[in-house]
Amino acid sequence: MKLQARNLNWLLVILLIAFPFIAGLTIGEPAQVKPGLRGFNRLIALAETGHAKFWQGMVIQMLILGVFAMSYDLLLGYTGIISFGHAMFYGTGGYVLGLLIKHARWSLWEALGAVIVVALLQSFIIGALSLRVRGVYLAMVTLAFAEFFYILAEATDFRQYTGADDGLHGIYPPLFLNPTEHRTNFYFFTLLFFAIMYMAARRLVNSPTGQVMIAIRENEARVAMLGYNPFIYKLIAIMASGLMASLAGALNALFNLGVTPSVLSVSTTIEVIAMTIVGGVGTLSGPILGAAIVHLLGYWLNRIFGPSWMLFFGIAFVLIVVFLPYGIVGTWRARSFQWKEAWRRYLRYIKPI
Repeated sequence: MKLQARNLNWLLVILLIAFPFIAGLTIGEPAQVKPGLRGFNRLIALAETGHAKFWQGMVIQMLILGVFAMSYDLLLGYTGIISFGHAMFYGTGGYVLGLLIKHARWSLWEALGAVIVVALLQSFIIGALSLRVRGVYLAMVTLAFAEFFYILAEATDFRQYTGADDGLHGIYPPLFLNPTEHRTNFYFFTLLFFAIMYMAARRLVNSPTGQVMIAIRENEARVAMLGYNPFIYKLIAIMASGLMASLAGALNALFNLGVTPSVLSVSTTIEVIAMTIVGGVGTLSGPILGAAIVHLLGYWLNRIFGPSWMLFFGIAFVLIVVFLPYGIVGTWRARSFQWKEAWRRYLRYIKPI
């Protein structure tokens, strides 16, 4: 099963790398390509035209949301922490990057370094304060912190910096990464970021630290009895999760060339919870799939049903939860195990004595 999963991962990587070129050849606009271009340069130019450029943008957003959903899965799926304020990390990353690039005139790489530092400090402080309580009280405390940052971003006192309700716009990356002018370059930058985040998250959950986090999810009292400090490991989970979410938020701000207070709202946290549940809690790959499904489903339902699309999205979400109680990936893994176990029992039954 591990070998099969590894082969599927490699196939997905190959498809994602080839996607811009396949899209350019199939749904690009040859008429928009400068005459005289040949070979690889023509492929790149085709990928920057028509529907190929649009669908690259859709995949970019799915990859960013996939990292955001993975970060939440580290909390809910691997440590058992329920947070209603995860959007504060996502939004803070975007605002820190935007403020430093637009107002402080920092370079992209300096601003990304600052996002990492701020994310670690923010998640450490909020984690240390929030983990003094558990369960629903922890969820409420994280929601309160998130609302604080949301109100701060909307405050008219800082309009000259944050743009208040209008948001912070004019966050321009270097020209070669500009998502409007060079969408394909930004696509591969996002893909590299996604791959690094996935490998880092996978390494964390497979490490001894990750195994203690899983044990805390199953039985925190027993972990404490064995001599581990659950507070430390839960704090590590919050810091790792907050860092991933902040970097995803920074990349989202770069792609949209701006950031608005809505990324800090509770609706953003609800979206990431839905992505994690739809894909499968505690699977890493599940939230990635959930992010893609929720994003695409929202796009198509909005096109078909207009403003009432949320009603149909809610129906679809209920059906997924009812018929796939462990999420898509989680249910598939559980049933795959059941089928294999049933086959082994059948073979033992028919084996001659």
